[in-house]
Amino acid sequence: MDLLTSLKQSGDVLFMMLGAVMIFAMHAGFAFLELGTVRKKNQVNALVKILSDWAVSTVVYFLIGFPIAYGISFLRPAAELMHLQGFDLVHFFFLLTFAACIPAIISGGIAERARFWPQVLAGGIFVGLVYPFFESLIWGRFSSNESHQAICVQGWLSGIFGCGFHDYAGSVVVHSIGGWLALPAILILGPRLGRYGAGGKSYPIPISNIPFLALGSWILAVGWFGFNVMSAQSFTGISGLVALNSLMSMVGGIIVALVMTRADPGFVHNGALAGLIAICAGSDIMHPLGALVTGGVGAAIFVKGFTIEQEVLKIDDVLGVWPLHGVTGTWGGIAAGIFGSRYFGGMGGVSFVSQLTGSLLAAAYAFAVGGIVYFVINKTIGFRLSEEQEMRGADLAIHSIDAYPEESVHVGQG
Repeated sequence: MDLLTSLKQSGDVLFMMLGAVMIFAMHAGFAFLELGTVRKKNQVNALVKILSDWAVSTVVYFLIGFPIAYGISFLRPAAELMHLQGFDLVHFFFLLTFAACIPAIISGGIAERARFWPQVLAGGIFVGLVYPFFESLIWGRFSSNESHQAICVQGWLSGIFGCGFHDYAGSVVVHSIGGWLALPAILILGPRLGRYGAGGKSYPIPISNIPFLALGSWILAVGWFGFNVMSAQSFTGISGLVALNSLMSMVGGIIVALVMTRADPGFVHNGALAGLIAICAGSDIMHPLGALVTGGVGAAIFVKGFTIEQEVLKIDDVLGVWPLHGVTGTWGGIAAGIFGSRYFGGMGGVSFVSQLTGSLLAAAYAFAVGGIVYFVINKTIGFRLSEEQEMRGADLAIHSIDAYPEESVHVGQG
């Protein structure tokens, strides 16, 4: 191997490693977003859930998920794993950070009333089996391999509509799948105690900490540029267009949420995330103004969707993960087929019908499989905390300590 080739391969490994670390840091954002939204008696649980899900996700994706998605097994001598400076290893780390978003997304929807270990189990199933199978169809081993034509969704879409399904950084593969997997869990659990009264009257439960919520949003937003830009997975593939489109979509989400909600801090900070979720799929092919509109529409979907979900459908989705990740992620896949076209100044090479079809298939797949997994868990080992545990709070009921133990000591002494 000559020096230039070695430097390029090492550079690609470093590039992807930096992206993996940026996205890994986003999980702190998931944790603080949930921490700030739930009540004080459930803050410790939010922190422990995200970290625990990350650990389990790492093991199951290493042993099962990554091999399913890409056909690469790491059950070989370490010397063999160092092929191309260990590219496959850091590639695994990078894609693990995407896969581990699935239980992190679900966590926010089922907060404050779900049992700990059943959700850890569900997260392991999703990261080890459910997510990798869909990932393989869009990005992985089954996306173009001629020997797998029978299940090659990309080939099917391309043959019928002229283009395959385009999802550059995961509006659908990650966020929509996560949000639609969460919905059946939220429905099976039912609302938190006191959330709705007689006749469906709504009693909003106040959040605990706006600064923590905002911190979570900021951490996620910064890490998102690793999520999107580093999806090039090589130095030579890096695109300034992806970076600017991510920025413009985030800003579009903020502005629309700002106007629609009269500067409500919860909606504004989630509006930024809605914009970033919506742009993932088409960030490499849209014009920046198309990205601005995509993010704005994404935020509008979240604001209206969250209100309808909570007040009309009476679905107690604590962080609004279904409208934020599920529905807005679906919009992101569809938007790539609109604003990615040359008619709207995009790069072209996409089909609106392929994007619509792929986005809807993903939603149906995730909702159906999520429903089966959570139904079985609920019927066998149980999924919801007891009424007494929920009233005490998940922190004391599960972890035997609350978020502010010094205050508890003072209260006890008083």
